[in-house]
Amino acid sequence: MKKILVIQGAGLDERGKSQIEIFGPETLEEINAAISSLSSELDLEIDIVQSNNEAKVANMIDRIDDSFDAILINPGGFTSSKGVLTDAIANSSTPTYEIHASNPTQRGVTSTLLPHCKGGVCGFGYDGYRIALSAISAQS
Repeated sequence: MKKILVIQGAGLDERGKSQIEIFGPETLEEINAAISSLSSELDLEIDIVQSNNEAKVANMIDRIDDSFDAILINPGGFTSSKGVLTDAIANSSTPTYEIHASNPTQRGVTSTLLPHCKGGVCGFGYDGYRIALSAISAQS
């Protein structure tokens, strides 16, 4: 069974409370419940964390070693990070995938993390988690 770390980044704790016209009405709790349900369907072990602290997320990634098979990150407010998170992803041997419910580029936001990720999914709403986790599950 593959073990995946799902990181919900800066501002994701506000989902369903603000910018509903961009991100939809789903709360983080609802999103995480759907991810947990999906993980059972895909025979994945999922750990989900949320943090608004970039250094904390970077430290988490730095300490992963071989305990996870992949990282799925919705960086939220960290998308354009020029700090420690970019370095942590670039230096990690664990494949990392970036996900966004919306298309950040459409809003003029360029990800500084994506060039260091193995792949990314954006613009499919929260179905993007299903797309990414299904792809990770299917990889050998």
